[in-house]
Amino acid sequence: MVHELTSDRRRLATIAPALVALLAATAARLPLALAWPRVALLLHLWIVSDAMMLALLARTRRPPARLVIGTLALAALAVWIGAPAPMRHALSTMPALALVMTALLLLHVALAVRRAAAADGLSLEARVGIGLGDLLPPPLGRFAAAEWSILHMALFRWGGTGDVPAGCRGFAYHRHLAPISAALLILSGIEVGTYHLLVGHWSRTAAIVMFVLSDLGLVYLVGLIKSFRLRPVLLTPDGVRVRAGFLIDRLVPFDRIVSIEGGLIDGAAVRDPATLNAALLAWPNILLRLSGPVEHRAGPRRRRIDAIAFRLDDPEDFLRILRWRMGRAAG
Repeated sequence: MVHELTSDRRRLATIAPALVALLAATAARLPLALAWPRVALLLHLWIVSDAMMLALLARTRRPPARLVIGTLALAALAVWIGAPAPMRHALSTMPALALVMTALLLLHVALAVRRAAAADGLSLEARVGIGLGDLLPPPLGRFAAAEWSILHMALFRWGGTGDVPAGCRGFAYHRHLAPISAALLILSGIEVGTYHLLVGHWSRTAAIVMFVLSDLGLVYLVGLIKSFRLRPVLLTPDGVRVRAGFLIDRLVPFDRIVSIEGGLIDGAAVRDPATLNAALLAWPNILLRLSGPVEHRAGPRRRRIDAIAFRLDDPEDFLRILRWRMGRAAG
């Protein structure tokens, strides 16, 4: 019950600031606000800043100074974007306020760049993701960081080894997905050309729009296929990190694993709603049963799982090392 209340509060803290900013921008266009633009601007800034700060406090009891500065900077930016022309003109007549708003934005950008640059041992892709996550509000920041990771992987990472941090061991699962991945890529390429030719006879504008959307989908598909190789399943010092490209990334601590099954996995266990099937387009050859149900989030959906199934290209080495690690941990 407490967890549900906390989750609802966090969800409300994510949605409420955007609604308040939208309502404040609407109210700023009322005749009374346009008649007193300086007062309306100050009220607009106060309402949006207050809503965003309350949302920050709802998510984090003691937010660091970096988050406070970022919240105030984003509030200033939201007010400037949502303000009508008379209020923007009023802002130009208050240089001190304009200077404070500009300084907050510049300081926010500088702190985000500094934090990304100070992330030792991380790739440029990861550092840019950290910077985007800091620059934007939490939901948009996470979305932008994820989008950047996908696009960077699809367009700029050709060859190279997988993402295996120091102290971890990676286990591949991409080889059994290669044939169907190649087939999907070929079919998508044919689809792009077909859309362009057929729709082009009806409307050139529609053909261009469909071509752009299809190309974007093709880029995402390339990123997904490459992520199968670049993001292997990991044995870490803390547990098993089950990954399926950028679709699934779940760390299972060693102390939560109660049994390990390999080989031909029972179909009833795989189809159980409480089992997270990370094998994607193949039948799993490894099943980890957990000591109790844990929450798994996939996009907006949440569910409770007590087992994780996945497939590896070389399961024997993985099972041998995992059982040895589990035995050493138990000892």
